[in-house]
Amino acid sequence: IRDEENGYKKNLFCIPKHYEEDLERVFIPHGLILDRTERLARDIMQDMGSHHIVALCVLKGGYKFFADLLDHIKALNQNGDKSVPITVDFVRIKSYC
Repeated sequence: IRDEENGYKKNLFCIPKHYEEDLERVFIPHGLILDRTERLARDIMQDMGSHHIVALCVLKGGYKFFADLLDHIKALNQNGDKSVPITVDFVRIKSYC
């Protein structure tokens, strides 16, 4: 996102009441994030070919994105010509510093 980006007016979205006062604008709509996540899954499947995929999630902050990405990869895997094995694992990092 560019520094001069204004984002989208919050009245274009369904915002929970408890966030209305704290939120000024939406910079990245949820649908755009889902679209880019699906595109990333397609790119991963294309790049990996028939190689075994090892998916590693950094807990705790990355779990939701990781789950969404894996859902897209699994859907592509089930609907594709061939099935690619996927191994999933998780790591917890003591500090991000």
